Amino acid sequence: MGIPRIGLTCDLDPDWGRIIMREAYCQAILAAGGLPVLLPVVAPEAVPGYLGLIEGLVLTGGGDIQPSFFGAGTTAILHKVLPQRDAFELALTRAALAAGKPILAICRGIQVLNVAAGGDLYQDIPAEIPGALNHDQEQPRHQPSHRLATIPGTRLAGLLGPEAQVNSLHHQAVRRLGEGLRIAATAPDGVIEGLEGQGPNVVLGVQWHPEDLYPGDGRQKALFEYFVEAIGG
Repeated sequence: MGIPRIGLTCDLDPDWGRIIMREAYCQAILAAGGLPVLLPVVAPEAVPGYLGLIEGLVLTGGGDIQPSFFGAGTTAILHKVLPQRDAFELALTRAALAAGKPILAICRGIQVLNVAAGGDLYQDIPAEIPGALNHDQEQPRHQPSHRLATIPGTRLAGLLGPEAQVNSLHHQAVRRLGEGLRIAATAPDGVIEGLEGQGPNVVLGVQWHPEDLYPGDGRQKALFEYFVEAIGG
């Protein structure tokens, strides 16, 4: 099959008319043996064309999801809401799930994955989860800021072990699980840090940013390697 083509969703800067992709995502995929293919936001009707180009999908980080996409009104201060990105990525994710494409969902991506599967979100952790950790760290993103515990028997437990130290750059989080997903890791305050699909296809969602940790943490690199190898397997 050659080098697996991995689609990576892009962020937008509408003020400047720019498509944004952080280099760390691409470097992590390359290091794991995949070929990153950038997927700019387009109309949802174009999703089948994208799926025909790629063997796997990475849902990348970015701003908050518009609450109307999970059936809620806005109850918190939201950051960088881009409804056109939400509509495209939700359609892309649902199509990838239906097609059995391997998915790795990172930070905002785990939230997109959960909403695409019919779940919903906490719109603001500090306002909705009393006593929660600070999940929007002040340290540089390549430094971990809290630990998580994996759930025994999950794919993430096999890759990371029972515990791991992760970075944290979000204020929203998975609340009610989407259909076909299960919890794979939690923070000490109970915030969901990892999800995975319950079926045979590789569907992984992580609330942290492993692409910023993998150069110094082999277990984080193993996430990308496992994902890329699953495409060939």
